[in-house]
Amino acid sequence: MLTATLSDNAKSQRLTELIHRAIPYPVVLVTVQADSQSLSLAHKRWSQGEAAAIVIEEVRRTSPMPQTLPAPIDAAFLASIALSGICARDLFELYQRWIDLVIALEAASITGVFATPESAERATARREALAAHARLRHDIAAIRAQAARETQMNRRVDLNLAIKRLETELAAAAKAL
Repeated sequence: MLTATLSDNAKSQRLTELIHRAIPYPVVLVTVQADSQSLSLAHKRWSQGEAAAIVIEEVRRTSPMPQTLPAPIDAAFLASIALSGICARDLFELYQRWIDLVIALEAASITGVFATPESAERATARREALAAHARLRHDIAAIRAQAARETQMNRRVDLNLAIKRLETELAAAAKAL
């Protein structure tokens, strides 16, 4: 575990990524900035194309949580990451379980309910649903921007129908979380 205290105007996401890149093994990074803290984890592997280089698969990071009196969802997350409540055979499984709990916290920011994954399959399904949810939100924003620029009424109607269809898919992805 590593703790980094950042200044108030520091770019915490970029610094978190740089710290994870600099350390060639899995690390639990706690960043403290102002009165909040954040936890990040990342799976890493050796690069296949470049000798002695590390590739980060994906950085999973919690949103900033207040250090005192966390929200109920944050409190449930903090209670769930305790070593005494996690059953793991090895350190890799423990690290993966922590990543699954961070993903569960990300899903809780959408659903409003923090639920630990019951199995590895459920954790994978939640990860995929979260990725689909993010992709759909991005697509909706892009189509909305395109509709705002559109001058032809029939094309604008088509774009709005596409937005409604994507919003239906977004609701389904949120239910899958």
